[in-house]
Amino acid sequence: MKRFDRYLLSQFLVLFGFFSLILVAVYWVNRAVNLFDQLIADGQTATVFLEFTVLTLPNVVLLVLPISAFVAGTYVTNRLIGESEIVVLRGAGVSTPRMARGALAFGLVVGVLVALLANALVPASRAELARRSDEIAADVTARFIRPGEFQHVGKNVTIFVSEVSDAGEIRGLFLHDRRDPGIDVTYTASRALLVDTPEGPRLVMFDGLAQTLARDDDRMTALSFADLSLDLGTLVETRAARRTDPRQLGTLRLMAADEATAELTGAPRAQLLFEAHQRIARPLLAVFMPLVGVLALLGAPFSRFGSTRQIFLAVGIVIGLQVFESAMADLAASSAGGWPLVYMPPTVAAVIVAVLALWADRRLPAPRRMAA
Repeated sequence: MKRFDRYLLSQFLVLFGFFSLILVAVYWVNRAVNLFDQLIADGQTATVFLEFTVLTLPNVVLLVLPISAFVAGTYVTNRLIGESEIVVLRGAGVSTPRMARGALAFGLVVGVLVALLANALVPASRAELARRSDEIAADVTARFIRPGEFQHVGKNVTIFVSEVSDAGEIRGLFLHDRRDPGIDVTYTASRALLVDTPEGPRLVMFDGLAQTLARDDDRMTALSFADLSLDLGTLVETRAARRTDPRQLGTLRLMAADEATAELTGAPRAQLLFEAHQRIARPLLAVFMPLVGVLALLGAPFSRFGSTRQIFLAVGIVIGLQVFESAMADLAASSAGGWPLVYMPPTVAAVIVAVLALWADRRLPAPRRMAA
């Protein structure tokens, strides 16, 4: 690669990293607020919040990289035009495709990064995030055993715990059950334990009292017990078991789209094929994103008033490509034979880049050409 290409590529990569950090931070803050509220509401610690945050970052980065690549390409090219470096190259007879070679190399780097994220890091992080979410959902203690607070753990079920020992023993338990419209049941116990069984978690209470109030005649009965076991599945609102998300599976398995995978995910074959081919189409589209910004600006004649119109043109093209990609995604996911449609956006982007390159090159004067 010539010295100018290395210089241009270094400029692209520096600004690309800068804009990526900014955009990732914006996305991360937006998602972290909702994630923080959800985890804290479930009684989780800051460590769990940080773990979940890290697991969501690959998907955020995947969404951000093509946009930050476009912004970096547009910004660097606009700066080179403003500093008359492009004018010097044009005066030396350097063609537009020759000037855009560094941008193409930059686009290929971005495409490789997006391919790595889409086909490896994001599916793995989604699978780990789903596994940890299921573990937390099954952690009944963290969800509703909070010492010193009245907790509504289910519809018409209230619980209060005085304290929880380091060994996990509950002390000073109060549980009020009003799910039956005819009776109210109140359990009090000096000690209690949460026990995992093959049938699900159970609450075992010791040295307590069960008071039952019949609402029709206001008659109360009390029964003391040495130990009593309650099925928590009937008391606590549990989260329904969910199928495996297709986005958690590997690309090759999604490509196969066999009956076992369809049964595992509960998704139709069309959705499995769409997800697999989208992971290939996304990197291809990312390659052309910086080229759109670079070539749109290179095609503009030099002006002391800047390249505002060309920047708006590049932004409009990128927005159009994003809208077109969403439309093709909806069509591709609707039928098993529609997966080739996901390759339409990168194809259209390649055509646009070629047209911009020809348009920019024809607008140049025809001085002597500099050897590439």
